[in-house]
Amino acid sequence: MSFLCHSPVNKCPPDNMDPYVILTCRTQEQKSSAANGAGSEPEWNETFIFTVSDDTPQLHLKIMDSDVTDDDFVGEATIPLEALFQEGSLPPTVHPVVKEEKYCGEIKIALTFTPAETRRPDNEEGTYSSWD
Repeated sequence: MSFLCHSPVNKCPPDNMDPYVILTCRTQEQKSSAANGAGSEPEWNETFIFTVSDDTPQLHLKIMDSDVTDDDFVGEATIPLEALFQEGSLPPTVHPVVKEEKYCGEIKIALTFTPAETRRPDNEEGTYSSWD
């Protein structure tokens, strides 16, 4: 099974940052491009694909600010996935971003869940799953 996430929008300060997002689903991790010069209102419009099962509880987003030396942690959000598995997709929804357990902004993200196709190969027992 896999799902896609589109169009995260972060509204955390400061205005002069070059933010990017690290998306983590269980042990899988992906990183968005840096929205150079986008400050507190970047828009990525990127698609990320993860392989998941219906018992995967959440998607974790870590918002970072890209710097020449060390990148700075801006905040994080956790998105429960149970509704996504039930509905198949979720429209762009705002999720709170926190840093050190304090609200610091929000991120808007849309999610789509696409179950793997299951088919039985000729002359074999069992199933074959594929992701497009």
